[in-house]
Amino acid sequence: MTSIYDADLAPNKANYIPLTPVQFIERSATVYPDRLSIIHGDVKFTWAETYARCRRLASALQKRGIKKGDTVAIMANNTPEHIEVHFGVPMCGAVITGFNTRLDAAMLAFMMNHSETKLLIVDRQYSAVMKQALAKLEFPPVVIDIDDPQFVGGELLGEKDYEALLAEGDPEFDWHWPENEWDAISMNYTSGTTGDPKGVVYNHRGTFLNAMGNATAWGMTHHPVYLWTLPMFHASGWCFHWTVTAMGGTHICLRKIDGEHMFAKMQEHPVTHFTAAPIVLNMLVNTPQEKQVKQNAVVNVMTAGSAPPAAVLASMAKLGFNVTHVYGATEAYGPNMVCAWPPEWDVLPADEQAKLKARQGVRTQFLEKMIVADPNTCEELPWDGQSIGEVLMRGNTVMKGYLKNPATTAKTFAGGWYHTGDLAVRHPDGYIEVKDRLKDLIISGAENISTIEVESVIYHHPAVLEAAVVAKPCEKWGEVPCAFVELKPDHSLTAEELIAHCRAKMAGYKLPKHVVFGPLDKTSTGKIQKYLLRERAKHV
Repeated sequence: MTSIYDADLAPNKANYIPLTPVQFIERSATVYPDRLSIIHGDVKFTWAETYARCRRLASALQKRGIKKGDTVAIMANNTPEHIEVHFGVPMCGAVITGFNTRLDAAMLAFMMNHSETKLLIVDRQYSAVMKQALAKLEFPPVVIDIDDPQFVGGELLGEKDYEALLAEGDPEFDWHWPENEWDAISMNYTSGTTGDPKGVVYNHRGTFLNAMGNATAWGMTHHPVYLWTLPMFHASGWCFHWTVTAMGGTHICLRKIDGEHMFAKMQEHPVTHFTAAPIVLNMLVNTPQEKQVKQNAVVNVMTAGSAPPAAVLASMAKLGFNVTHVYGATEAYGPNMVCAWPPEWDVLPADEQAKLKARQGVRTQFLEKMIVADPNTCEELPWDGQSIGEVLMRGNTVMKGYLKNPATTAKTFAGGWYHTGDLAVRHPDGYIEVKDRLKDLIISGAENISTIEVESVIYHHPAVLEAAVVAKPCEKWGEVPCAFVELKPDHSLTAEELIAHCRAKMAGYKLPKHVVFGPLDKTSTGKIQKYLLRERAKHV
């Protein structure tokens, strides 16, 4: 039955247009044409210039036959080109794929073949591995080089460089608005903690909403100065290419990520925001004090990727950084849950604040629903801080699905929910606290052990730089905790001393039974690859 409010009130050009984050750049270029859009060393662009460059890119791609649904891939560091492709590529209807810069040739070749990449933009820093990858392809894509003067070395693989490609395009190009907001805008491969990469497809509607969700959840005001420490290829930069642009901000590019460089950039520019995995926060905390440049104003930090240890959060607060903990996944456009901070928590002791801040929190304004539930029945569990279930979510900021993988897509969306694979509890105040990955939980003698809990205790030891705990097979107990620990420079620690430290803070059955010292296996986005550590633990 048709409602009286539907009769003769159909959507039309005056009142409906598909949502797309590409529109943000047109507004910023119109409203703030002379404000700085991107700074990369000595290179600076205004919003008017960046908009023209993106339109040139779209025009040049279209002239080369790139059309709706074609894949344009990029392998580069955090440079202006990486920002521009997030607007220029969808302006001609194509789909962006950003490659992890730490992948090997075989994996890169697989991804180019799987995504049917038509054109590849590659930074000369990665020419060696990309040359090997291209040689493995029967039908290699057109290659365009990024010849960044900040990097010396490598070789040029393509028919021309990026600037020459832009020269082919029209700065007044009448760019393509998506016909349907469900159309794909980008595709991101999961690097994560498994060895099975999957192509996560984003649409225009989801990226628009999550970009706005970033700003509202973080309380980001107009004209932020955003330091790019998060790899731009990671989950489409958590949608911050679009968020910062929507807010008329300035993107500060950073090719090399380490504590000294970050402190220097924050001193050089009035940085107001950056996002990073906990490993980067740990990097800042452990930067030599003589390199820790005091900031002139508070710098807002958003962290996610793995649960940040409370000890690291407390140390960041002492340095004057205002840390917001968020939660999400590549499959959910990056962050979509935030540890919202009530003012009454400000009076709590610092250690208690750090423990609260380590919780993942509540959903952002643009996610419909998030629950902790039985993973098989999808029935929500009590908000008691004790009942452990899987984090499930649904809403417009959940991926379209996995490219060419309907079986895994269906399994991941079982019961009408996105199954995150994370185990958590929900506290009486509604805040969710992740306890472990479903596959990482240690079951020892019928007792469940949260690896995150054990890791948090280990991190409180002053000699520990990083730690990860995984299950080691045990004939008696089934599984026991095995700790992999990297120490701070010029610090020493024995396994016995670390176990004694843990014994004073947790039940005996949770203690690590084995300790291995040395560097941890990680992805380029800072995630510890526990599946590799589990293999190593079998031989400890």
